[in-house]
Amino acid sequence: MKDFLYYTPTEVVFGKESEKKVAELVLKYGGHKVLVHYGGKSAKKSGLLDEVCDCLQKGGIDFVTLGGVVPNPRLSLVHQGIDIVRREKIDFLLAVGGGSVIDSAKAIAYGAVYDGEVWDFYTGKASPKDCMPVACVLTIPAAGSEMSESSVITNEDGDIKLGYSNDICRPKFAIMNPERTFTLPPYQTAAGVTDIMMHTMERYFSHDDDMTLTDNIAEAILRTMKESVHAVLENPTDYRNRAQNMWGGSLAHNGLTGCGLTGDWATHQIEHELSAMFDATHGAGLAVIWLSWAKYVYKENISRFVKFAVNVMDVPNDFTDPEGTALKGIERMRTFYRSIGMPTTIHELIGREITDEEIQEMARKCTLNDTVPQGNFKVLRAEDIVQIYRMAR
Repeated sequence: MKDFLYYTPTEVVFGKESEKKVAELVLKYGGHKVLVHYGGKSAKKSGLLDEVCDCLQKGGIDFVTLGGVVPNPRLSLVHQGIDIVRREKIDFLLAVGGGSVIDSAKAIAYGAVYDGEVWDFYTGKASPKDCMPVACVLTIPAAGSEMSESSVITNEDGDIKLGYSNDICRPKFAIMNPERTFTLPPYQTAAGVTDIMMHTMERYFSHDDDMTLTDNIAEAILRTMKESVHAVLENPTDYRNRAQNMWGGSLAHNGLTGCGLTGDWATHQIEHELSAMFDATHGAGLAVIWLSWAKYVYKENISRFVKFAVNVMDVPNDFTDPEGTALKGIERMRTFYRSIGMPTTIHELIGREITDEEIQEMARKCTLNDTVPQGNFKVLRAEDIVQIYRMAR
């Protein structure tokens, strides 16, 4: 077991009509003039954006709005947000939406108090010394950004998608009302649960095998997500199971399932290049990449894959054939992805064959010209990543 620090400073306000507490929470954390950051039409169409702004107004809090966040949030909009914050003398950022909106708000929060280019943090050229306060009203269970230290941004100049993690950007509070997820389309619901599960699996597939409690928590989250996603796909207004998804997204990425373990994160890094190049849905891309990653690396620790197969995927343990049990677990995951409408090949994800040139370019970017290997379960060089992309075709 590794030594660990578990830090989760975000106040969670969970339940029906919880968004009505937004003004008092903003004031509690020192906000007086707010940038309300949101995505596209759904926040407006659902009425949530108007409700949040109305609550702020009634609470005596001035605000400015900035919409337009898209999946794989763009650096150009972050720059717009930074300009607005400085011009309008904003002192608090409130994201209304899912992970992309929250990630964009975090980037604005970094950049607004930095004299240089905010992209410097994502490329590792600089480290932030300060960050504006950020909070969120969550509408999409998936990224876990509402409680995490992470932010992922896409730079349109070169289609480069990079993440940055720092505890100073963790949201001050997260408002979570499962009713606000009732209108999520099936594909987005399934992709979100895939992302939730992958945040857990990136930590679970570790060579540290002596943290039983953390493993048990991770397995419980994975089993619960498997069960609840089928329920909400069948009945989108199933509050109980929507609540499981929403809370599961937070627990999967607030650090809890990584306590005492060395995580992997290669699947996320490999997928980031896929979604950057093709603007694919992140969760769907994770489903595609994990299956090939698993087939490529499982022999590094077959017992870990056996544990996953038996405890998560309900595969009977054939003690005479551990490798066969491990492989059955991977195949059951493939069946699960298909059952919830997720793609299992790159062709299904992007709608065409991927070229070798595109594969080579993604592997090059993923490893910074083969200078930065990815992963811990198995350390992957550029050629390893090329093989994983090819297996995923």
